Formats: sequence, C-alpha cells, structure tokens
Amino acid sequence: MKRNTVTVLIGGIAAMMVAMGIGRFAFTPILPMMMENHLFSPAGAGYLASSNYLGYLIGAFLLTLVQVNNRSRLLLVGLIGSIVTTWGMGEFHSLEIWLLLRFLSGLASAVVFVIASSMVMDRLSQLQAGIFYGGVGAGILLTGFSVPMLAKTGDWIEVWKGLGLISLLLGLAAWYLLRDKHSGAKTVPSPRNEQSSGGRRILIWLTIAYGLEGLGYIVTGTYLVAYAKTVSNLPNIASLSWILVGIAGAPSCILWSKLASQWGKKWTLTFSMILQSVGIAIPVLIHSSTAVFVGAFLFGATFMGITMLTVSFAKDLYPQNNRKIIGLLTTFFGLGQIIGPLIAGHLISGNGSYLSALIGAALIVLLGAVSLPLGIGSTDRKQLKLSR
Repeated sequence: MKRNTVTVLIGGIAAMMVAMGIGRFAFTPILPMMMENHLFSPAGAGYLASSNYLGYLIGAFLLTLVQVNNRSRLLLVGLIGSIVTTWGMGEFHSLEIWLLLRFLSGLASAVVFVIASSMVMDRLSQLQAGIFYGGVGAGILLTGFSVPMLAKTGDWIEVWKGLGLISLLLGLAAWYLLRDKHSGAKTVPSPRNEQSSGGRRILIWLTIAYGLEGLGYIVTGTYLVAYAKTVSNLPNIASLSWILVGIAGAPSCILWSKLASQWGKKWTLTFSMILQSVGIAIPVLIHSSTAVFVGAFLFGATFMGITMLTVSFAKDLYPQNNRKIIGLLTTFFGLGQIIGPLIAGHLISGNGSYLSALIGAALIVLLGAVSLPLGIGSTDRKQLKLSR
C-alpha cells in the first residue's frame, strides 16, 4: 500500500471517528447516565436524537445544492463544529441548549461525512474505502471503552468533555492528513450514460431502501444501551453491548466489500439489511443478556457496511458526481433518522416497553431490504451489471 494511500486512510478514519463515532454516536452510551440523573425522559431522548438527525439532514441536503470550492476548508469547519458541540454537551445544563448542540453536531457530522467520503472515494479503491468507513466502528469502540473509564473519575459532564478533548486530537490529525494540496475542487461534467433511465431507476430504489434503513436502524442506534440495562443486572452490560457494536463494526466494511465483489452490491445490500433486521428484533424477542449481545454484534456488523455499499453503489452509477449523490442519499437517510427516534421515544414512553419500537424498526429495515431486489429487478440488463 502506497504511503499516500495510508495517509489518506488514517486521515479518513480519524475524521469518521470524530464526526460519527464520537460526535454522532457517543450520545448512545452516555444516554443511560443522563437519564439516571433524570435530565430527560425517553421521549426527551428521542427529541435530542431527532434534533441531531435534523441537523444531519439539513447539512446533507445543503451539500447537494452548494458549489464547494475548497473541500479542505469545509472539512475543517465540520471537524471544529463536531469537537465544539461534543465538549458543549458537558458545559451546558439545559435541554433547550442540548437540542441546539445536537442539531449543530448533526450538521457538522453531515459535512464531515459527505466531504471526507468524497475526498477518500476519489483516491482509494472500494476495498480501501471499506477500511475508511470502518472508522465509524473504531470511533464507537473508542467511546465504548472511554465512556466507562471517564465515568470512573466523574459523571456525564466529565465524559462529554473528555470526549471533546479526544475529538480535538483526532480532528487535528484528520484535517492535516486529508486536506487537499490545492484549493480548488474539480468540476467535471457528468457523462451521458449517467442519465439513462436504468441508472435513475436504480438510484431511486437505492434511495428508498437507504431511507428505510435510516428510519429503522436508528432506533437501535439510539436506544440499544438504554434497553440493555433493562434486560440484565450483569455489571457493565450497557458498556459491553456498545463495545461489541464497535468490535463488529470496525472490520465489517472490509468483509462486506469482499462479499460484494462476489455477490454484487444489490444482493449483498439486501442480505446485510435482512441480517440487521434480525439483529434489531432478537433482543426483544428473546429477553436475555445473550440476545442483547447477539443483537449488538449484528447491528455493529451491518450498519456501516450498508452505508458503504450504498455509497459505493451510487458512485458506480454516477462516478463523476459523487459528492452530490452522496449528499442526496444522506438526505433521505437523515429524513428517516429524524422520524425514527420521535416515534420510538413516544412508543417507549407510552408503553413502558421497548418491544413495539424495536419490532417496528426491524420490520422497516426488512421492508427496505425487500424493496431493493424487487425495485431494481425489472431494470434493463445493461444497468443491472452494476447491481448484481
């Protein structure tokens, strides 16, 4: 592997750890600590999660509209935003300010995800890109270990601030290693064959499936650790379940990339979403700590693989316009993420149980899985070569 490739990979992984692994998903392992202090209800947690995903949605949508002339500068802004909002969660003690911070954190996450993905996908192969997306799992693994360690010397306030400092170190490394050597972004006209009806049809069904994935997966992404604490008195079950998500997630994209080279992206995506729906449902169908760990592992093993496969699939269809296409897909994914925690939070608060919320999420992801082969299946053969 060339030195420049290694540099890009390390920078990309660090960026994903800051904006996604910490900026977006650290809320999940810290959530039980904040709820134990009666800072908000499950419904309030849903509002905080949805606020974050609203920011993510708006950030992704704006990136489909604006002309980006300096990706390095925009990446730096996104990284700074993620670092500051992570620290700020421990600095302020107001639900209204937390809602604003989670919104801004989501905005920053979208900027870093779309811009870093665009920069990395320009320079790396699909298998190498799988290593890059594993940075989200690495970030989750980092929070799984660091949250309980930071909690030993303080409460949830010190946890947020400690993660803010970790984000600062990783963010500096990410920007230094990923920044473009020249300032202008290349604008390349889209080739004619990208405008075929087959390509558009595949993209439409890919977007629908990815939107349903966002709607379903995020329920587990928000409430997994909180639910784990209701299942067993096993010490540290919450932390262990989240660590397991990170362990499964870090190498998952590499494995899904290899599988896609044999099965094709369409069937690999379908299988991964079916597997995820099973992982979401298992913990509530079998009420045990083992089921929680199995569900956590399957969730970690699939959620970033699905994102990587979707983005890579779209890049095959629109190779010269990947930033806007990634932004479009992320917009619909973000829309699903806003709706999911709001509905789930009210179901959990109203029923006093996680059953209906998690089973509903599993069915939504399963619907997305089924929609992919059914929707793409009738497309013309020439375009189907990309999806097999």
